[in-house]
Amino acid sequence: MSQIFAQIPSSIASFSFISQIAKKIRIVPLAFLLISTVPAWFFTEAIAPQVVRAYTARVDLAIDRLPEENYETILRRAEAAARAAAQRSFDQDILVTDVSIIISVQSYGAIAPVLTLEVSRPEWRSRPDAQNWATYYKTARSLLFFEK
Repeated sequence: MSQIFAQIPSSIASFSFISQIAKKIRIVPLAFLLISTVPAWFFTEAIAPQVVRAYTARVDLAIDRLPEENYETILRRAEAAARAAAQRSFDQDILVTDVSIIISVQSYGAIAPVLTLEVSRPEWRSRPDAQNWATYYKTARSLLFFEK
């Protein structure tokens, strides 16, 4: 079985009128899309502004032991340094919500953390006292060769 197909010349004539309409149909949605996106973007930004990201500031400070300084005196200096670092961190950046500060002491070549201060901005605003928010390390006295 064989089939014979005859090639019939195309009866579709090119109509310039149809091609002009097709070009306009393609241009109108493109122009509408370009013109409408900018106001839509402004509208969405006005309704829902960008989200602000808050973060925790982390500070590590090391202080040196002065000659003839006892452990209680070095703790007072560490608390003063932690208080100043917390206040400075909150003052420098409005996005800081929490502060974490580690104060280490260097004594005769040994270095050990003495205290950690972790506080949020509202807590610090209500009571800016380093002793209230500090965590003290009990083993620091022996690690730094302080005698009782």
